[in-house]
Amino acid sequence: MPVIVEAPAQLSAQDRQDLLRIYAEAPAELLAPFANGEALIDAALAAGTLITGRFNDRLLGAAWLQRDADAWRLSRLCVRKVTRGRGVARRLLEQTQQQAVLNGRPLRLQAPAGYETAQSLATHLDLALENH
Repeated sequence: MPVIVEAPAQLSAQDRQDLLRIYAEAPAELLAPFANGEALIDAALAAGTLITGRFNDRLLGAAWLQRDADAWRLSRLCVRKVTRGRGVARRLLEQTQQQAVLNGRPLRLQAPAGYETAQSLATHLDLALENH
């Protein structure tokens, strides 16, 4: 699946609708401290931390990417349920990891403690996992 990773500064109406669907299916611990997906999306856009995975003009996954001085940290990674297991999250992580390396920074995956999906992805891609 050729997923294109983007860091949108603005969203089309369709993009916003796709993101709302993505985060409506997210576990509550990925949304914290935000009340809902809309608040999370608005905060990510304002902070410039939103990255998305696009396939056939639709957003299938999204995450927050903080570009810190010591490392890049990817968190709040979520993929639509109907497309899970098809490599969307892996592609988001791989492309982000490539960009981090090009910028001389390691990529670290952040996830709530005990979040097995994040542990599996981190192990598969040889990424450091930080629990929060």
